[in-house]
Amino acid sequence: MPEQKTYSARRIITIVCVSQVLAQIGAFAVPALLPTFIDTWTLSGTEAGWIIGAFYASYTLTVPVLVSLTDRIDPKRIYLGAVAVTALAALGYATLADGFWSAVAFRLLAGIGWAGTYMPGLKALSDFVEGPQQSRGVALHAASVGVSGAASFIVASTIASWFEWRWGLAFGGMCAILSFLLMATMLPSRRPQPPSDKQAALLDFRPVLKNRSALAYSLGYCFHTWEMNALRAWVVTFLTFALAQSGGETSLLAPAAIATVLSLAGVWASVSGNEIARKIGRRRYIICVMLASMAVAAVIGFTSAISYELAAGLCIIYGILIWADSSSLTAGTVGSALPGQRGATMAVHSTLGYSGGFVGPLLMGFILDLAGGESAFAWGIAFAHIAVVMGLGLLAMIILRPKDLSGDRSTT
Repeated sequence: MPEQKTYSARRIITIVCVSQVLAQIGAFAVPALLPTFIDTWTLSGTEAGWIIGAFYASYTLTVPVLVSLTDRIDPKRIYLGAVAVTALAALGYATLADGFWSAVAFRLLAGIGWAGTYMPGLKALSDFVEGPQQSRGVALHAASVGVSGAASFIVASTIASWFEWRWGLAFGGMCAILSFLLMATMLPSRRPQPPSDKQAALLDFRPVLKNRSALAYSLGYCFHTWEMNALRAWVVTFLTFALAQSGGETSLLAPAAIATVLSLAGVWASVSGNEIARKIGRRRYIICVMLASMAVAAVIGFTSAISYELAAGLCIIYGILIWADSSSLTAGTVGSALPGQRGATMAVHSTLGYSGGFVGPLLMGFILDLAGGESAFAWGIAFAHIAVVMGLGLLAMIILRPKDLSGDRSTT
């Protein structure tokens, strides 16, 4: 087989990261506008949770196939098909959604698009960028997605305030079209190495599940994503409630702006966290971050009865803690993958992660309904359940003892 041409790592990282910013600028437009949908369509908390969770449900079901295929098909081809679906889902929601069922249908389609862009985009990057630069490339990829996701809150809410909510959704679809054009014209194609006789069959994840180090990071990512998506899905609605409890006026930013601030702060924490993990040991760092986020989750919901300013400030702190181990967990999984199994390993990582990402927002809505609707007590219990769930991720890191990566300071 002829040698693959080498490319500038900086160029590849730039192309993929800019494309991801464009593809994901509408990622959280629906959570940003969730209070509008609840009022306009008279949704219950559980129904609102399903609209958010449907995205992660279809992602979880399709990501094992799409990401596993990147070991056999050029990830660029998968990415292009998926980003086209992302554009279709956003534009379809913007023009045709008129209630619960139509919203769920387009959210299911959006989840398929996400499944073929997030991890396949990372696979495309990691195929070109090897060695010590790979960990930083993974962190920068996570940062680009995070920055775009953070901006999507304020972008969607601002456009909706200027025009109406449908334009807030349509903007993300138009940017996804630009992402398609950038990747199609700028990213080189790359033929994957053909599977060896010893390589597992497509969708045979048994060898990956035997990799204790990768599995530990992926299980940690499962509960991390449960926590992260629960906050992203409900933070605007939670802060809207807290603001109403405080009289509807504040000297701080509005709820959607707070969501953007905490997400941007989280991006900084994610990139910085990977660097800290390299210096003090990845496993030790992740355990410390998990303990801190559990402590905040246990109390944050109850602060809505005290003041909007306190609730908003804790949301920003909580966002920083949630995102602080995001890149560290994903880089740990990618770096622990065995040769020829990177795509399959990332498929397991994504499937476990977004299984938690599906359940988190849905369970938040269910707990709110079970507790009698929005109240400080209901929000307190809804957030406190995350502290319990994160204990499972902590156990995975302690029991499975994942290894540090090349360039990390070993703590074992």
